[in-house]
Amino acid sequence: MTAIATGDHVLVAHSVGLVLGSEIAPEQLRPMVVAAEQAGFGEIWLSEDCFFSGGVSGAAIALGATERIPVGLGVVSAVTRHPALLAMEIATLDRAFPGRLMPAIGLGVPAWLSQMGLKPASALGAVRDCVTMLDELLSGEQATSTTTFQAENIRLVHPPERRIPLQTGVAGPKMLQLSGEIAQGTLLSVLAGTDYVRWAREQIDAGGARAASAPEPHRVTAFALCAVDEDRAVAKANARKAVAFYLAAGGPNAITEAYGISEELRTLIADGGFERVLQEMPDSWVEDLAVAGDPDECVSKIRALFDAGADRVALFPTPAENAAATVNALAAHVLPHFINAEDRTEEPRHAPSR
Repeated sequence: MTAIATGDHVLVAHSVGLVLGSEIAPEQLRPMVVAAEQAGFGEIWLSEDCFFSGGVSGAAIALGATERIPVGLGVVSAVTRHPALLAMEIATLDRAFPGRLMPAIGLGVPAWLSQMGLKPASALGAVRDCVTMLDELLSGEQATSTTTFQAENIRLVHPPERRIPLQTGVAGPKMLQLSGEIAQGTLLSVLAGTDYVRWAREQIDAGGARAASAPEPHRVTAFALCAVDEDRAVAKANARKAVAFYLAAGGPNAITEAYGISEELRTLIADGGFERVLQEMPDSWVEDLAVAGDPDECVSKIRALFDAGADRVALFPTPAENAAATVNALAAHVLPHFINAEDRTEEPRHAPSR
């Protein structure tokens, strides 16, 4: 494993994280998170896509396998678990691994929710109600019922010993404004190019101005599909399928509106779905909506996301079968560019044996 190391320590690129997608099999999580910590990533995010690998159980594996790296749930659905059960899981992990868990809540993919009969009457209301109840319970308070969730005499027996910052994973203008109003951070989905990051930051700030209390610092994390190779063409080809998949699955939305491609995308989907998007979408869509290219190009694209308003960039290796090689390449050639004289932190290179 290539690491950014000095002696017995590894230097940490705090601003750059790693996303381990649900396509990675559960048995591969432990070696991947150990490699990510040793590589110098600032944090790890675990996605929870129905019906792949569990996000909460995956976070438990990741926290148990590592020593210091923060681990994020990115994201768990507001409606697939009652907030009281989600609060119980979050509190358990936070007390066992103090200060390292980063929970983020979103609605979830509507098609998956429909499959389970869980699609709420109000998406905005469900996210607001879940975050509100979670904050009550995780603060040691008794939960109060909301429009979406019932709560009668519910209080955690083992609440966290700190206030846990809650983040959301949302996309549209109303949801982003809600996140700015009630949460401490926002995850921006893969395909969040620079135009969207700037626009999303404006929506979050507008919501923050409506907050009942004085606005707190709000952290914005941009997820980015990532493929790196010394041969730029190979990297872009590796990213193209993933970009097409997410564009076809998500369809025209706030991200494509900000980028100005909604109508063109709608036509491609109507003419042949994913396969048509894959074959016909312009190369510029891969260029602008993924961190793909040789190492220098990837560094430039990550910096552009920071300049657009992201506080963190979390890289999502694609395709999944290349994830280990991508982590190695990023550790050797990309992460060192995000460690500077003002932010050089040394952490133990090896976690104790367990």
